[in-house]
Amino acid sequence: MSEKIQLTELRKGQMAVITDLAFFDDMRRRLQDLGFVKGACVRCVGISPLGDPAAYEIGGGVIALRREDSSRILVEREEGSWD
Repeated sequence: MSEKIQLTELRKGQMAVITDLAFFDDMRRRLQDLGFVKGACVRCVGISPLGDPAAYEIGGGVIALRREDSSRILVEREEGSWD
């Protein structure tokens, strides 16, 4: 069984697979261009001291996203795979 969560719920070092982008504007296209597409693996590599923004590794690069944007990216973790 798997668990669907918002990208913002990942802690540093945790990985997940993107299941959906809840955007319907230019931001959706921008994120897709950066590699945030359904089925892509993403890993949280760091969170700023105040919690916003956070850095995510995807497709060999690292992207910093504001909480407002990362909360609209849905990901899936396999049950029991949390650190």
